[in-house]
Amino acid sequence: MTLGDTRLTRTSANTLTGERTEVTSGRGRALVGAAVRASRAWTATRAALITAFRWCGRTIRPAGALALAAATVGLVLGLAFGWVEAIVAGVAAIVLLALSVPFLFQSRTYDVHLALGHERIVAGHGVRATVTVRNAGRRAALPGRIDVPVGAGLVEFGVPLLRAGAVSEQVLDLPPQPRGIVRIGPATTVRSDPVGLLRREHAFDDAHELYVHPRTVPVPSSSAGLIRDLDGSPTTRLVDADMSFHAIREYAPGDSRRQVHWKSTAKTGRLMVRQYEESRRSRMAVVLGLAAAEYGSDGEFELAVSAASSLAVRAVHDARDLDIVVGAEIPRVVRGRLRAIRHIPTGSPRSLLDGFSGVDRLANTMAFADVCRLAAEANERLSIAVLVTGSHVGLAALRKAALAFPADASVVAVVCDERAHPRTQVVGALTVVTVGTLDDLAGLLLRGASS
Repeated sequence: MTLGDTRLTRTSANTLTGERTEVTSGRGRALVGAAVRASRAWTATRAALITAFRWCGRTIRPAGALALAAATVGLVLGLAFGWVEAIVAGVAAIVLLALSVPFLFQSRTYDVHLALGHERIVAGHGVRATVTVRNAGRRAALPGRIDVPVGAGLVEFGVPLLRAGAVSEQVLDLPPQPRGIVRIGPATTVRSDPVGLLRREHAFDDAHELYVHPRTVPVPSSSAGLIRDLDGSPTTRLVDADMSFHAIREYAPGDSRRQVHWKSTAKTGRLMVRQYEESRRSRMAVVLGLAAAEYGSDGEFELAVSAASSLAVRAVHDARDLDIVVGAEIPRVVRGRLRAIRHIPTGSPRSLLDGFSGVDRLANTMAFADVCRLAAEANERLSIAVLVTGSHVGLAALRKAALAFPADASVVAVVCDERAHPRTQVVGALTVVTVGTLDDLAGLLLRGASS
């Protein structure tokens, strides 16, 4: 017997490539091949069992599971102990399950299209949806049911017997929706037997997002009244070139020669230049607090969102430079060490209201005064700041929030309190407007514009 016959393996290693090669005998190769095939077979069997269990979990309803258990237990006990009643119960359960199987066929023969009458609505209003069902198969499709998820709810309707290529159109009047972004769809075909033992579903890809805008009211133009308009008005800052003339002063190194006032230069014998007061375009900021602790109820928060939306839409119509700031959610582990705000797009009233549709109360966010401070830091030369918050923010916190803005900016705080009477109070440089309903906002602003 040679040395090569006594050794089963011979191992060689390549130090350059890191590869390791083993040469085995014929018996060793057979054992390795059998182990590999057994491993592959187990992997395939395990995947098939997982798929089967998932299919059973989606298809077998609680009543079907009870019937399957009755069939198994009845047949086992009946055959083991000779109980005729148990055998009859088991056979009856098996027959019910067998009769339920044909109802699951043709679950994918439908071609479903979902269309909305409007992609954007106002809170409290419904929308009409049209569901078109076509039998895309070559045979007639049995009657079935289609479920259309609407947010957290569900709308269902029946589909009649459809011949091959036939179309059925169903018009759905969806119920009124609260403010938010509501996902509608995808439509799901449901096949189930009359007893409810088995059920098969197939979801389509056609889904829509319905933007439910907050309710708004027309408010008076912000060019008068409580919110002063500084558009084009001179300020106390002196500059070398602008529209509002201030005075004549002596030339200083670095002044532009285009501002030289030659008549004054000829009179005094010294080079004199013009000086102006800076005129600026007003920039408005609307700050909305989202902290859950700052509001007494969900209705109060919705009132605040509607008030902020109404003021922002008015500013867009007035062609103002507008910035809308809301609080951002902060993870609890870094709360107190991280500051963050979120800006809502202001390109058009539609995009603005789309942004307000997605805001919600937050449990982990900054206090209202900190949100105002970040809003003031993010915007230079603010002339108007409107702070919208709930009834749980006290007057001291509002005054602290107002101090974050420039001294020459007009700051108005809109406090939403459903239990309070509408009123306006002036606290130093801060004007506090308390509203109980959305209509109070327009009335108070209009009263301030006429006074």
